[in-house]
Amino acid sequence: MLTEPTSRAPDGQPWHITTLRNAGGMVATFMSWGATWLSARVPMKDGTVREALLGCATPADYLHQTAYLGATVGRYANRIAHSTFSGEGKTWQVAANQGPHQLHGGPEGFSSRRWQIVRQAEHEVEYQLDSPDGDQGYPGNLLVTLLYRLEDDNTLTIQYHATTDKACPVNLTNHAYFNLDARHGDARDHKLQLNAERYLPVDSEGIPNADLKAVAGTSFDFRQPKTVAAEFLQDDDQRAVKGYDHAFLLNTEDESQPAAELWSADGQLQLSVFTSAPALQFYSGNYLQGTPAREQGVYNAFQGIALESEFLPDSPNHPEWPQPDCWLKPGESYQSITRYRLTAV
Repeated sequence: MLTEPTSRAPDGQPWHITTLRNAGGMVATFMSWGATWLSARVPMKDGTVREALLGCATPADYLHQTAYLGATVGRYANRIAHSTFSGEGKTWQVAANQGPHQLHGGPEGFSSRRWQIVRQAEHEVEYQLDSPDGDQGYPGNLLVTLLYRLEDDNTLTIQYHATTDKACPVNLTNHAYFNLDARHGDARDHKLQLNAERYLPVDSEGIPNADLKAVAGTSFDFRQPKTVAAEFLQDDDQRAVKGYDHAFLLNTEDESQPAAELWSADGQLQLSVFTSAPALQFYSGNYLQGTPAREQGVYNAFQGIALESEFLPDSPNHPEWPQPDCWLKPGESYQSITRYRLTAV
């Protein structure tokens, strides 16, 4: 473990940075604040090393961005319409932080907390967070553990586990932004494939406003690889949110099959995403402009792509959707696994 010596986190304690390495020379770094994935450096075929993630120059810079770069988000990732939901015969009002709506768990969600390091080794680090009853308006004492493990095939496995003493909707994900090109140019030049036949339309605030829609015959059809730019802003569903920022209901029930694959513009680095989650949120970085950057001052819009494994947004208000129940009940355990495999081609 390394400790950032020049500044301290909002709780007055040092930044705790953990570095994982594998046999092939890949290096991944994380910090306990927000259980954040900071960096993924991949050895390339030509002997260079390529950074696959967007990130900030220092840990303190992560406090001055609203893009959730690499952060673990919860209790409920994505949006809850009007910050309210009902279940178990009750209605809850949770903390709003995007107009009247809640985004990524609220103004003091899991991305704004120090996670405790439970254990660490050369290839893995495990974090834990205790979220008390009433936290951001949610019911129940929720105990969350998160394991990052770096495999020798350049797979970063993220494993989530949670328990509660009161029924509560739970939806945890990582908000990494990928740019697989050496110069980190416009990520819309990347090629993408999504194993999904339906996506969820949303309004300008990212709130679902229609039933799941077939991707066939639309700009949302990524069943065969195509560049993100190929049909960018070609329809009203994209234009509502300035690009892609939509959940795709995945076809994959077999976690050995990729839910998504992403290729750098030069074709030399490939990302494969495997997940047990029912959906992926594909976000083309439409609002990244001005986010503090690792090397260039600030990022531009569309400079990174997020592929967030999760339940569909606003699921507590839509039990009719064809996915598992997002409510975690006492005596049960929330478990979700996502694997990001980076392959030099």
